[in-house]
Amino acid sequence: MIVEHLFIATFFIAGRPMPPGGVEENAKAGSLFDGMHLQWFAAEDEGRTEEPTEHKIRKAREEGKVAKSSELSSAIVLLLPLVTLGIFAPYLWKTMSEMVTYFMRHATEVDITETNVIVSVFYRYFIRLTFPIAIVAFIAAVVGNLMQVGFLFTVKPITPDLKKIVPKFGKFFKRAFFSGEAAFNLAKSLGKVAVIGVLSFVNIRANIGPITHLVEQPFSVGVQLVGGIAFRIIVEATIVLLVLAIPDYLFQRKQHRESLKMSKQEVKEERKQYEGDPLVKSRLRERMQNMLSQNMLRNVPEADVVITNPTHFAVAVEYDRAVMHAPTVIAKGQDYLAQRIKEIAQESNIPVIENKPLARALHAEVEIGDEIPESYYRVMAIVLSEVYRMNQSSNNTA
Repeated sequence: MIVEHLFIATFFIAGRPMPPGGVEENAKAGSLFDGMHLQWFAAEDEGRTEEPTEHKIRKAREEGKVAKSSELSSAIVLLLPLVTLGIFAPYLWKTMSEMVTYFMRHATEVDITETNVIVSVFYRYFIRLTFPIAIVAFIAAVVGNLMQVGFLFTVKPITPDLKKIVPKFGKFFKRAFFSGEAAFNLAKSLGKVAVIGVLSFVNIRANIGPITHLVEQPFSVGVQLVGGIAFRIIVEATIVLLVLAIPDYLFQRKQHRESLKMSKQEVKEERKQYEGDPLVKSRLRERMQNMLSQNMLRNVPEADVVITNPTHFAVAVEYDRAVMHAPTVIAKGQDYLAQRIKEIAQESNIPVIENKPLARALHAEVEIGDEIPESYYRVMAIVLSEVYRMNQSSNNTA
């Protein structure tokens, strides 16, 4: 049974202590060539402490840099063809018997230097024997990769790149021999050897009796016994390796995420590139506010209501349901400017409502051209309903 043959392997992932002398000094000491990709090594060693942005992850994927475990793909590619081999074993045995019989029968009858019959027959048998296994292996390879990275087509990984041909050898040897990844790969390789060795020992020992008596058995019996033992060992080892490939996939995902980490400066530059410089945006917003302030008195006649303190503050609010998500402040002022806003409102027959808390809050928190915060929706709805009632009464009187 497979459960009885399960071998328990323990993996230790070594840490990465910071070398003495600091990052810059060690980078200089370990570098022979410049221009190497920083993703080869620990992010902290290169000052990359920030999590990658969505743009960085998407760009890496477009370049073919994805988290993928070759162990998982190999295990799937090995397991599925083995299952196919077990299912088609009678057919393959019959085909091989026919092939051997044919060639033995015609070995002395056909001159292979003068006819292509032997070659054509060989290829026919070859295709019949290999096609079922080959097609399943191909499908397994595609499925193994799709399970890990999804559908992705890019030629970037095979594009020549001198930075990959000429690495920093000091850092390369550090990564290859003195890193957590190296320790994990070593433990993984030793674990695979141990699994195959233990399963082979257990299976052979369980069949040592029949094996010692093979000399007394027909050739076909020996082939079936040895083939059955070998097939069982391979299947059991493949299943165990498939299980052990899961931690490897998780480790590769962690390493991939680590390789994409960014420095604070990189995050800042990317934000500037795709979101705009915060300083420039702040200055543009300030200029926009100044322009709105200069022209706001012209907007007062467009207001639906002016909310006052009543003497110190005045805020003109407009609400057009067709184009606005919420009521918007189109003018506001204090002291003299507040009195001027009220005068224009009275000249334009704009309702003036006294609400001290709301007037103070909107003047302090909302800039000209901005919608009022959601926290003021309810009280604003009460004010607007009063305005609509006043307008309806005025229309009925008229």
